[in-house]
Amino acid sequence: MEKIFIIDAVNYLFRSYYAIGPMTNNKGKSTSALYGFIRSVKKLINDFSPKYVVAVFDGPDNKQERQKMYSEYKMNRKKAPDDLYPQFEMAMEFCEIAGIASLMVEKVEADDTMASIAIWADISNLETFICTSDKDLMQMVKSNVFVLNAHKENMIFDKDKVEEKYGVLPTQMLDYLAIVGDKSDNIPGVEGFGPKTAISLLKEFNTLDNLFQNLENLTDKKKQVLLQEKEKAYLSKKLATLNLEVEIPKEKDFYLLKEPKVEKLDEFYKEMNFISLLKDLPTAQSIALEKETLDYQLIDNEKALDQLIEKLELEKQIAIDTETTGLDHLSSRLVGIGFSIKSKQAFYIPLNGSIGSKTILAKLKPLLENENISYIAHNIKYDYHILLNHGIDIKNLAFDTILASYLINPQNRRHNLDAIVLEKFGKTKIPIKDLIGSGKKQISMSDVPIDKIATYCSEDVDYTFRLKEIFEKEIFNKNLEYVLYDIEMPLIKILAKMERNGIFVNKEKLLEMSKELTYQLDLIEGEVFSEAGKTFNINSPKQLAEILYVDLALSPPRKKGSFSTSADILEKLKGKSPIINHILKYRELNKLLSTYVDAIPKQINPITQRVHTTFLQSGTATGRLASKDPNLQNIPIRSEIGKKIREGFEPQNKNWFYLAADYSQIELRFLAHFSEEPVLINAFINGEDIHKSTAALVYGVPLEEVTSKMRSNAKAVNFGIIYGQSAFGLSEQIDITPKEAKVFIDTYFLKYPKIAEYLESSKQKVRTNKIAVTIMNRQRPIYEIDNKNPFIRAAAERLAINTPLQGSNADLIKLAMIAIDEEITKKSLSGYMILQIHDELLFEVPENEIEIFKKLVKDKMENVFKLKVPLTVDIEIGKNLAEC
Repeated sequence: MEKIFIIDAVNYLFRSYYAIGPMTNNKGKSTSALYGFIRSVKKLINDFSPKYVVAVFDGPDNKQERQKMYSEYKMNRKKAPDDLYPQFEMAMEFCEIAGIASLMVEKVEADDTMASIAIWADISNLETFICTSDKDLMQMVKSNVFVLNAHKENMIFDKDKVEEKYGVLPTQMLDYLAIVGDKSDNIPGVEGFGPKTAISLLKEFNTLDNLFQNLENLTDKKKQVLLQEKEKAYLSKKLATLNLEVEIPKEKDFYLLKEPKVEKLDEFYKEMNFISLLKDLPTAQSIALEKETLDYQLIDNEKALDQLIEKLELEKQIAIDTETTGLDHLSSRLVGIGFSIKSKQAFYIPLNGSIGSKTILAKLKPLLENENISYIAHNIKYDYHILLNHGIDIKNLAFDTILASYLINPQNRRHNLDAIVLEKFGKTKIPIKDLIGSGKKQISMSDVPIDKIATYCSEDVDYTFRLKEIFEKEIFNKNLEYVLYDIEMPLIKILAKMERNGIFVNKEKLLEMSKELTYQLDLIEGEVFSEAGKTFNINSPKQLAEILYVDLALSPPRKKGSFSTSADILEKLKGKSPIINHILKYRELNKLLSTYVDAIPKQINPITQRVHTTFLQSGTATGRLASKDPNLQNIPIRSEIGKKIREGFEPQNKNWFYLAADYSQIELRFLAHFSEEPVLINAFINGEDIHKSTAALVYGVPLEEVTSKMRSNAKAVNFGIIYGQSAFGLSEQIDITPKEAKVFIDTYFLKYPKIAEYLESSKQKVRTNKIAVTIMNRQRPIYEIDNKNPFIRAAAERLAINTPLQGSNADLIKLAMIAIDEEITKKSLSGYMILQIHDELLFEVPENEIEIFKKLVKDKMENVFKLKVPLTVDIEIGKNLAEC
């Protein structure tokens, strides 16, 4: 039997909107609901291969008919978000170009249209699937009509499944809804009667009519309620009854799933920035790419190698790509290397081929270390590391396509080569798993046949060369040359040095700490179980919620929603029960144990006895560096336990020390610079305690009368301003009322009027240009600034304020790192840089170089760039990280 799938487009779009985080295309249009809708529809078609498909939408003024019966019908629903409505039209546009029929009938709800299609389809001998999670449609289920809930792993409701789920037959669903009502549609039902009562009554009396004809068989209480609610019950049934006579197309061809308009779908996905959907699309461009002539050569004899090197030595720029035994930049070894000097041409040299690795590396070393040749790669820092492992130091790292992609589109999370090539060329590259597999069956690249690696690597390096030509122009057009060529590219070798330097960790100290924390956790666990009156899994939110809200009967702080055990909720429950403090302490210690104390020793390199993190230049939209495997930028500092963890990080050599250099109040200094607020500028020039000065101004008292509480509140405002903090946010932070917080902020802006002007102008510039820029012209697109959703818009306004400040700080410290590294090299010092933690740099230095480093680091950091206020750097010396 042929199948028809009737899709509840409204249901799919709403579910997707709330299930998927905010998404926008490059023009700032919200697309999360559309993306989820397309994914769901594509999956449905792939899973079931239906011949007929239709997506059904609500018609304009669709509630009129039922609201004539009951004015409160659906009046309980909040207005749908403004940025959701346009996605309904976009979904219909998608259906049209994807070959999927869509239907919207004026003044008719989608449920009624779907029901009418189902009746026609059943009569037309089509096996019918109504695709929705709405229980109203269960009344339509019969022998050849099913409800399919794709959001529940394609659960199909037939007669038995409906009875299993709701306790009644599909033919009883209307009477069931008449009794229980439907809160989502504001259908009232019978007051005080829930599902259990409805199921019991319908099992005994079968129908609503029969129930009312036999009221004498009920208890007096139920009889009285039903007599009072009879009119409401029948009204509810009428409201829930679907209209089966909507005017719909009755030709099968209308519902036929047609071939998609590939080129238009390609354009549509690109416009919506749905890169992941492009890969399944056989675009005209990708078809053309398959037919293009490629010159990919395997170099596996010494004569061919010599000829290639001779050819490459004449070039000014060369793209490279390394194939390796793994991903670890210190331990991985070279399997082969690819070169490209023009589009559609590439050469692959295997180290495990017939030439021999020693011969190859010896011949390649002068070529790769030729500083007159500009080298291009995708994630060039990794290639640089791998070649260093073999004694080759590439002198001229000229262009990294990852960094170029990141600078052009910093809001994108995916800058991997596969995604970029798919976006720019419509080409699906050979997946790495096709070569090495995945999971337990994964093999090393060194075990893959050479011819397969040759094609894979040649493709990578060819497209890297092609991308360089594209990105080079985009970098120029966006005026990003300084950020790329003077900040990010020179930083690569410095970060590589820091990664290779690593940081020493005293394993014994952390082992002792692990024992102590484990002991403390056992004690706290005992206290928790004692308060709870039983044992349970403290790490299970579900079990913990049951203990707190059921067994201990605590009242949740939030009136709506499920019982939450999140940290902010537990903080609000403090004082309600002793168990709360125990749980919070347990979580704190457990996180420290698992994230740092037990985890970091496992990441100690057995050869160097140090931990080697990886610094990410493309990890944040603001330009800040990120750190992973492990993340060494979030080592706790404030708590006593955090300090003990930091004590475990210490110089490896006996007479060496840590030197930490920290920019003082750097983002506030940028605020003074950008706003040109004279009061703030003068305070910095005069070296005043900026928070104390602010407190004196805002509270209207002399400096000597400023209390620590006043200063603390002023500090909260100073830093809150940078992040666009609201009066409510400030009130929560410093424990005052929102009204008092508003007065505080208003007074702040009265005293610092130029800051108020600057913050507003920052938002206005982004509204106009849709881009926030740093002092070095690093750019961050912020399209959501005009979003109709107030929460999304407010978040975008905060980014408009914070990005120039935080991003400029990121630019500044990167320039300082470049200047410091240059001076360390010039002076041939033994000490070296090991960490960057946002505003701070950490060095490991021998005792006899401390004073040299103090002067050198302070001078370079304070003078690398001139602002309207002085830059101040605080230097700390210590025998471990806690002392810095």
